[in-house]
Amino acid sequence: MHQAVKKVLSNFELIIASAAIIVTTALVMLNVFTRYFLRTGIYWTEEVATACFVWSVFIGAAAAYKHRAHVGVDMLGNLCPPKTKKAITIIVDFVLLLINGYITYIAVIYISLSYKKPTPVLGISTAYISSSILVSFALTTIYSVYFLIKDIRQPATGGTT
Repeated sequence: MHQAVKKVLSNFELIIASAAIIVTTALVMLNVFTRYFLRTGIYWTEEVATACFVWSVFIGAAAAYKHRAHVGVDMLGNLCPPKTKKAITIIVDFVLLLINGYITYIAVIYISLSYKKPTPVLGISTAYISSSILVSFALTTIYSVYFLIKDIRQPATGGTT
């Protein structure tokens, strides 16, 4: 049981993003079916599918960042000696920490402004959808701190994974 819990916790972003994309796909398929075969649509599916898609994108991006799976250009760093490569890695980690932290701060402001704005169909607060931005960048900021500390502690000859 301990291993299962550990696996779920270490991949919770992927699980949330996957669940959201499954719901998105299911709702879109359901609505297509009802429109073409039953000649009626389910009015709320587009809004919920869009919200789930937004969550899947932002939480999926945080998962990719956590696993360092985002596309990066490190050709210049790979040509440098180990100490220079380490310095470049630490600088990049620090810059990403600042950017992600700032976007987290901006997300808080954005959500506070969008809290009173309802969605067009269901009338729920758009903050429920927009909060995916805050969750994603808060996680990314936490991972940025982790990567910075890890890369500072790592020996210059060991690489930067």
